[in-house]
Amino acid sequence: MSTNGFDTKLVKDLAKILRDSELSEIEIDNQGTKIRVTRQLNVTSYVAAPQVAPVQNYAPEVSNSSPVANVEAPKATSSNSANNVTSPMVGTAYLASEPGAKPFINVGDTVKEGQQLFIVEAMKTLNAVTATRSGVVSAIFVKDGQPVEFGEPLCTID
Repeated sequence: MSTNGFDTKLVKDLAKILRDSELSEIEIDNQGTKIRVTRQLNVTSYVAAPQVAPVQNYAPEVSNSSPVANVEAPKATSSNSANNVTSPMVGTAYLASEPGAKPFINVGDTVKEGQQLFIVEAMKTLNAVTATRSGVVSAIFVKDGQPVEFGEPLCTID
């Protein structure tokens, strides 16, 4: 089937492949004609990084019992501060290894260089964010389940 020289059957076939597989995007280039079909995936899985383990369902929620939920996240005073730990990528920041678990860090905690502070999930991949230096956590700028940008300050270690 063709509409104005465009093969709609091919697009439908590609969409079916996406629907039937774990793929989120297909792109083909045929003699200079490019067709890209994508679908948005709802990310609902979350396990402690960097483990490779069966995935638990995770729907981030903020309750009044959460120590972070009762406090408005402070704004970073200097996004270029050498003491800030920043997000290595665009994704979703998590403060604990699983729902209901104790957060990796709290304000006032002493951390060591290399200690895990957060998880940033991007495209179903869980990435551990570790301390770049030893010190005391003086501020946490994100809430559990909050979207973050590349380079966005997550916390400050003094």
